[in-house]
Amino acid sequence: MKTKAIQFKAEAVKEDGFFSGYCNVFDVVDSYGDIVKKGAFVKSLNDWQARGKMPPVLWQHKRDEVIGVWHKLYEDEHGLYGEGQLFVNDIAKAKETHTLLKHGAIDGLSIGYGLDKWAYDEEKQVYELLEIDLKEVSIVTTPANESSRIDAVKSTLSQGSLPTLSEFEKFLREAGFSKSQAVTIASHGLRKLLGEPAQLSETLEILKSINGEKK
Repeated sequence: MKTKAIQFKAEAVKEDGFFSGYCNVFDVVDSYGDIVKKGAFVKSLNDWQARGKMPPVLWQHKRDEVIGVWHKLYEDEHGLYGEGQLFVNDIAKAKETHTLLKHGAIDGLSIGYGLDKWAYDEEKQVYELLEIDLKEVSIVTTPANESSRIDAVKSTLSQGSLPTLSEFEKFLREAGFSKSQAVTIASHGLRKLLGEPAQLSETLEILKSINGEKK
């Protein structure tokens, strides 16, 4: 599961734990080098509705720390808008989060998601996220990615898997490659290898080698 965080300014925070605001915005290049396109959440939100429930509100993406629930999540022209409820009367962490949110001490909101469809804009050199499988939305202490892309790729490699193109490009950038070099390697190298499962073990060794050389 991937995460994507934004700075979150609650439009409303009420004493009973209600809060509202945007969980994600469209057509803005974020710190990950991605653009979320309008319509990206529609299928996933319909799937949640068909199940008769909504995604949980988590604390820092910790699945064992559910602190609330979303009553409304929908797309408008600006982004993914949500209205949630923190369980302030029943869960201590929810009450603590509510206090911090109310006083502006925390301002991060982050979605946990799987990526179903995406495209690469060669001209803008950004990834366009077209269909997102929304798993949860978390309140986080800051709107920054908690672990660097290098750490994320290391974790992926340690599990015997390949990173996504977006993760690999960011990994190369943080490892010292220029933007154009990173885009070229990720788009024309890893993209091809991802489509050839027979070369998985060889690819992993190459990536691990790059990782070791750039430590």
